[in-house]
Amino acid sequence: MGTVLKLKSLTKSTGTTRALAPYRPARDPFQSGPRPPSRERCSLIWIENFLTLRTTRVGVRGYFSDWFQVLSGVPQGSVLGPLLFLLFVNELPSWIANKMRLFADDTKVWAYIRTTENSQSLQKDLDSLTTWSNEWLLHFNPDKCKITHIGHKFDTKYYMLDNTDNTRKVELQSTSVEKDLGVFTTDSLKPSLQCQKSAAKAISVLGIVRRNFRKLNVNEFLLIYKSYIRPHLEYCVQA
Repeated sequence: MGTVLKLKSLTKSTGTTRALAPYRPARDPFQSGPRPPSRERCSLIWIENFLTLRTTRVGVRGYFSDWFQVLSGVPQGSVLGPLLFLLFVNELPSWIANKMRLFADDTKVWAYIRTTENSQSLQKDLDSLTTWSNEWLLHFNPDKCKITHIGHKFDTKYYMLDNTDNTRKVELQSTSVEKDLGVFTTDSLKPSLQCQKSAAKAISVLGIVRRNFRKLNVNEFLLIYKSYIRPHLEYCVQA
């Protein structure tokens, strides 16, 4: 019936600053076009100052490298960082023809595969995503991208260009089970694996409680059970 692609975005860490999204300054909005209101102007200047003229260095056991300029990314742990990243990738769905879901740096694309044209459309979407990533310097990692066939057995293969070598195509790995946001999804869409994993995790936590708490009354056990064991049994599992 359909095919789901999970694309993993590649982020890099440089010293004490984590590169989440490249910053590409365009033409100065205050020198061309209509002049924005003062509040918007102040906000843009504030964000520009937040992103530009930053430096960082690497420290290991009390020894530090020289300072060097950071030309892309946002400071790690900042409040504006996630917001700016969302604004940066907000246009990504408009580049493809099929459906897409975004969560942080994870991208999922899916399509109904009934004919060869449907498969070609999905491959075109992958090519479009590669074009977008090359243009905005936020590359996907083909080695971490996977494909899941749900409800059909068509012999379809999909490729992405390597971000380090645009002439080399990488075939996406096909998988029957994928863990996403703590949920195990299989190509049969059966929830049995998720239930088994949840029960195994709850039993493991229960064993830790038994080894570390020799004596517990009813109220103490209920508190620990509701806080550390029950959430594993109820997370994305139908009662």
